[in-house]
Amino acid sequence: MIITHLVTHSGGFHADELLSSVVLTRLFPEADLVRSRDAAWITPAAGRIIYDVGRAYDPEAGIFDHHQRPNPLRPDGQPYSSFGLIWAHFGRDYLRALSVPEEEIDTVHAAVDTGFVLPVDLVDNGAIEPSQAGVLAGLTLPSLLETLKPPFDARTEGADDAAFRAALEVARPFLEAAAAQAAAKRRAAAIVAEAIARAGESPILELPMGMPFRAAIEAAGADHLLFVVHPREGGDWALTTIRKGGNTFESRADLPEAWAGLNGAALEAVTGVAGAVFCHNARFIAVARSREAILEMAAQAVAAL
Repeated sequence: MIITHLVTHSGGFHADELLSSVVLTRLFPEADLVRSRDAAWITPAAGRIIYDVGRAYDPEAGIFDHHQRPNPLRPDGQPYSSFGLIWAHFGRDYLRALSVPEEEIDTVHAAVDTGFVLPVDLVDNGAIEPSQAGVLAGLTLPSLLETLKPPFDARTEGADDAAFRAALEVARPFLEAAAAQAAAKRRAAAIVAEAIARAGESPILELPMGMPFRAAIEAAGADHLLFVVHPREGGDWALTTIRKGGNTFESRADLPEAWAGLNGAALEAVTGVAGAVFCHNARFIAVARSREAILEMAAQAVAAL
């Protein structure tokens, strides 16, 4: 069936229908995007996908709302928003449109669902309070997208629709980036796994370039690893710590306290390593000009523990 219309509600907007629109406009670029609460539009019809309005969830009929009772729930009992419903039914095709390899589709789809879609669903349904983000509550993606709505006293005719379409182009790269990063983490995991095998019992992991590594290290159960080294763009090398988890800055091991905040000749003097360039004051990264220099610094970091 050819999709001719994408229909969501008029008036103010939230992240769920905006991000749903990102998916659907990518898949059906020739379809007209209609924002309406008119019964003539929000009633299922041929060539129409209706979402976040209509008070029904019927994929066969092309309607994906979550405001009715009972509301649609994930297998684990957590609530869907329209974004979660659209992602469940169209997310895989969206990833194909972004050229994610077919063998990675299901894994990337699940990763984006857990890390990006679910939080939007939970906030939209009031299942978690925005305040759980603490002082950053106003800087979460749902909150930021809502700031793009017109001010309360600037709702001239067409203002909401114009703001929605502008916000759609702001939201689009965030979802594209989430998908790209999830796919990249899959590629990185394979590279990190090979590097772990090469490292053996060494506490130092050498990678061919900078990439996400913590999740792959945890998946491999490589608890003996303490530091990672890799080349950087420009020819120098980095020595980094490994965080204990995704929700903490605490590392398995810090770089030596004597290195903190030093650079250039001062760091060379303390380490005795020619080519030592910099160590962050928080002791989670250091830089040297060559592989040999960074490996010597890594060895010193291990010996200092």
